[in-house]
Amino acid sequence: MKHLLIVYHTKTGNTGRLADAAHAGATCEDVTGVSVRFLSAAQAGPADLLWAHGLLLGTPENLGYMSGAMKDFLDRTFYEVEGKLQPLPCGIFIAAGNDGSGALRALRRIINGYPFEEVQEPVVARGRIVDDHLRQCRELGMALAAGLEAGIY
Repeated sequence: MKHLLIVYHTKTGNTGRLADAAHAGATCEDVTGVSVRFLSAAQAGPADLLWAHGLLLGTPENLGYMSGAMKDFLDRTFYEVEGKLQPLPCGIFIAAGNDGSGALRALRRIINGYPFEEVQEPVVARGRIVDDHLRQCRELGMALAAGLEAGIY
């Protein structure tokens, strides 16, 4: 059994809707060999990263950056897992009020310090969350889970 960790932060509910869609994709009936942990950034910790074979990170864009809660999760776990993790395939989703580029750039800089390897194109939902954003997040969750199950990642 492979393990997928989904860590997200939401304040207004927009990123939460994207996270729910990614979770639905990762736990769809077509993927049976993957166990999923679905945690807020405040709940997730080093033990969850050590458990995981893959990772999805979801954040709102706050002031052109990732949320403070997502940054806190990454700060709280970095040294605790340093040297203990195999490279984790990773995906990103962002609820962006602007263009999301600052949040994406910040996440990418930090995940380069971890052994996280971005294996899917990020979903950057600009503006109001619409059905297409939710579909993209479902596909992101399903693709990462299916890739873990198939041994691609």
